[in-house]
Amino acid sequence: MTSSSASTSTNVPRLVIAAPASGSGKTTVATGLMAAFAEAGLAVSPHKVGPDYIDPGYHALATGRVGRNLDAYMCGAELVAPLFLHGAAGADLAVVEGVMGLYDGASGQGELASTAHVAKLLRAPVVLVVDASSQSRSVAALVHGFASWDPEVRVAGVILNKVGSDRHEALLRAALDESGVPVLGALRRDGALGAPSRHLGLVPVAERRPEALESVRALAARVRAGCDLEGLLALARSAPPLAAAPWDPAAAVGDGSRDAGRAGRAPVIAVAGGVAFTFSYAEHAELLAAAGAEVVTFDPLRDEALPERTAGIVIGGGFPEVYAPELSANEPLRKAVAAFDGPVAAECAGLLYLARELDDLPMCGVLDATARMSERLTLGYREAVAVSDSALAVAGTRVRGHEFHRTVIEPGAGAAPAWGLTKPERRVEGFVKAGRVHASYLHVHWAAEPSLARRFVEGATR
Repeated sequence: MTSSSASTSTNVPRLVIAAPASGSGKTTVATGLMAAFAEAGLAVSPHKVGPDYIDPGYHALATGRVGRNLDAYMCGAELVAPLFLHGAAGADLAVVEGVMGLYDGASGQGELASTAHVAKLLRAPVVLVVDASSQSRSVAALVHGFASWDPEVRVAGVILNKVGSDRHEALLRAALDESGVPVLGALRRDGALGAPSRHLGLVPVAERRPEALESVRALAARVRAGCDLEGLLALARSAPPLAAAPWDPAAAVGDGSRDAGRAGRAPVIAVAGGVAFTFSYAEHAELLAAAGAEVVTFDPLRDEALPERTAGIVIGGGFPEVYAPELSANEPLRKAVAAFDGPVAAECAGLLYLARELDDLPMCGVLDATARMSERLTLGYREAVAVSDSALAVAGTRVRGHEFHRTVIEPGAGAAPAWGLTKPERRVEGFVKAGRVHASYLHVHWAAEPSLARRFVEGATR
């Protein structure tokens, strides 16, 4: 298996790993393929369709490269190919894991943000992972239906998952011989290879790194034994060049925004990390750096002080509810965050951390609100407009975002709300405090609105 380092930046070999439905084994197969190709010496670029933060962590472990998201709803269809090319720079192969079923997209909006939509935007061949555990000849009808539903989607191969026996595999292969879609792999049932889950999906890599590493190695071995890696690589190399240029964070924020760095020392933006705050898009840190900031990570579980010269704080998503006792016990950092008088941007987990209490445990107290776990899952895409001027956004700024949490905060919005949600429901949510704190449940991808990063760095500079 040889490297294709001569490939141009717009001609990256690529595959989209899709499935008829959730639970078919996309993450297992995609992560296993990434790891197997990486172990064979290829530079593999990992990508995930949709807003999910957890799968990219496993992808990064499998490849040694940052896992990146491709979301046509949050970022717009026009940014999918540029963001892909930015992430895949220098790669021999890109593997894109899909979301839900192949044709499932944003609710009520047709193909938008579906795996099929992204595959078309990337002009990438699709490999369909089929859970074959309860069928034999019917698999051919299923694959034929998915392959013929949209002629612009090139379903070019099948990987059979959860195959019961050699005879079962033979029956499946015989049926698919008539479908015209080649079988590129067959994997036996193996319940031991699943990653543990909890209330928002898989447990993130950061919380179980040694065990996750062993799981990824086992997936690579399983995929290597059961899949035609040479055939899959040849299929990936059949993808045509993309008529797009790689996304550039410096161009996105504009030259004028880097005055902060020219005027003196770059402002330090402290970004929360560690096992409690694992949800972030790689492009956010890249935009902050391009806007003139020095990005430094801190761990609210362990660090008792903010990084030296902190001029702005970004606290993204994660699982503070799981680590509430430890976060609460780190009183020195909570007090440091409460006393900080520069710009703060917090979303979801960050919102909870800034509250007065989380599940009756003291948090930072920046916001006069209390948060608690809930039985109800809040999940879905949102359209929103900034209600109040803040360190992050000018009132009137329109964004698309995503909510994903099993917590509630009371009140749900401050006297100066962060966002007014316009679709699919109308309500205000989040908090803006003193024009410098912006805290909300809404996850937003800054690549779609680079002015957020530019404005935040400018505020930190002042």
